[in-house]
Amino acid sequence: MKYIIFDFDGTLANSHAVFMEAWNTYAESFKYDRVKSEDLLTTRNLNLHQRAKLFHFPMHKLPIILPKIYGYFKEHIQEVEVFEGIKEMLEALSQNGYKIVILSSNAKENIELLLKQEQIDAVSQVLTSSKLFGKDTVLKKFLKKQQIAPEEVLYVGDEVRDIIACNAVKIPFMWVSWGLDGHELIDKEKPKYVVHTPQEIIDTLVTPIGLQQSH
Repeated sequence: MKYIIFDFDGTLANSHAVFMEAWNTYAESFKYDRVKSEDLLTTRNLNLHQRAKLFHFPMHKLPIILPKIYGYFKEHIQEVEVFEGIKEMLEALSQNGYKIVILSSNAKENIELLLKQEQIDAVSQVLTSSKLFGKDTVLKKFLKKQQIAPEEVLYVGDEVRDIIACNAVKIPFMWVSWGLDGHELIDKEKPKYVVHTPQEIIDTLVTPIGLQQSH
């Protein structure tokens, strides 16, 4: 395995609070329901379309609303941090020869701002998908450009839509339990790995000294 591709929001970045504020900021303008922090917990095992229906979110207006939400994110970037242990985990993987890539539907500028803010330099490349459900296309292009097979890549994320995208291109998936989607939703898609802390990512991917082999 050469590359580890990370989702950003909910996997590396603890951005739930800022996104909830952004969601609520535009709720009245676009006629959907506001949410509270407990709503994020009670809807963990609903997929994106089920959540949209529950909160009367107009999915057909997503191309208009999403840039506004990411713009809000940029304005409030100082309120966002990476989860505890993430920086150390990325550095450990990089030091062990993995190339670290981020793939997100968030804006590249936002991601790079947070990496700079957190003084993270282990990330070699930031890829973005302009569509929430377009990551499989980006992954295909990535494999072709790097001239690598799917098994040379691992994707680490927290959402079922990302597992579905990876399954479409046969890239193995590691699910992190601290993100947006719940285990009941994820389990149906059968991720290769399930981890509950950043340290578990290191434990899973870094071979102990004395047993080291090339990746």
